[in-house]
Amino acid sequence: MVASRGNNSNPARIPALGLRVLALIIISIVLMYLDHRQKHLDGIRQGIGAAVYPVQLMVDAPVRLWEWLRESTTSRNQLELEVGRLRAERLLTNARLQRLTALEAENARLRTLLEARTAVRDEVRVAEIMAVDANPYEHNLIIDIGSRDGVYDGQAIVDADGVVGQVIRTGIMTAQAVLISDADHALPVEVNRNGLRTIAVGTGEIDRLDLPFLPNNADIRAGDLLVTSGLGGAFPAGYPVAVVNSVTRIPQEPFADVTATPAAALDQVREVMLIWSAPPVSEEPDE
Repeated sequence: MVASRGNNSNPARIPALGLRVLALIIISIVLMYLDHRQKHLDGIRQGIGAAVYPVQLMVDAPVRLWEWLRESTTSRNQLELEVGRLRAERLLTNARLQRLTALEAENARLRTLLEARTAVRDEVRVAEIMAVDANPYEHNLIIDIGSRDGVYDGQAIVDADGVVGQVIRTGIMTAQAVLISDADHALPVEVNRNGLRTIAVGTGEIDRLDLPFLPNNADIRAGDLLVTSGLGGAFPAGYPVAVVNSVTRIPQEPFADVTATPAAALDQVREVMLIWSAPPVSEEPDE
C-alpha cells in the first residue's frame, strides 16, 4: 500500500509544477507587455539599480584601483624620463650658450684686431695664445705660429690696445714671447704729448711699468700716453705702450718716481698680432 501511495503522488506533483511554470510564463509576458507599452516598471528598475549600485562599486573597486595604480606608475615613470631628458637638454643648451658667448667675445676681439690692423702700415699676422707661463716671476706666453710662418726672435707683438711684448725664442710651429711687464724687459718709449724719450721697464706686476730714468724736471705728468719710440729696432714707432699713472718728484733723488699702466690688458689678451716691420730706408747725408 505504501508503494501504491508513492506511485499515485508523483503524477499529482507533475501537473502542479507545470501549472507554476505556465503561470510564471504568463506573468512574464504580461510584465513585458506592460513595460514595453506603458513603462510601468521603470521606477522599479531604477530602484533596483540604485540598490545594486553600491554592490557594483564594491565589486568594481579593486579593478579600478589596479588600473589607477598602473596608470599612476606609468605616468610617474614617463614624467621621470621626461624630466631627465629635459635636464640633459638644458645642460646641453647651457653648454652651447656658454660656447656661443665665448665665440661672441672672440669675434668681438677679432673685429677689434681687424680694425686695429687697418690702422697699421706694417705687415701683421694674427696669432692665438696657446699657454701662459705659470711662473709668477716670469711673464711669458706661447703663441701658435713659429719660424715656418716667418716669426723671428725679437719680433714685436701687439694687440688692439697696445704693445704686448716680443718674441724671445722661436720654434718651428710655436714661439715663446715675453710680456712688457716682465721684470727683465725694457722698452724704449716716448711721451706722445711732447716727444720726451725714456725707457719703460717691467716690474713683475702685470698692471704696472716703471720709468726709472726720468729726472725730476722732466715734462711728464699723469695721463700722458707713452708710445714706442722706434729706437732699438725691435718695435716700430708709434704703438701705444702705457698711460702714465703717477709722477712723484723726490728733491733729494736725481730721478722722479714714475709709474704707468700698460695700454693692453696683459692678463686678458687671447689673440695678438705679430708685426713684420719694413726695414728703414737709410738716407745718405747731403755733401
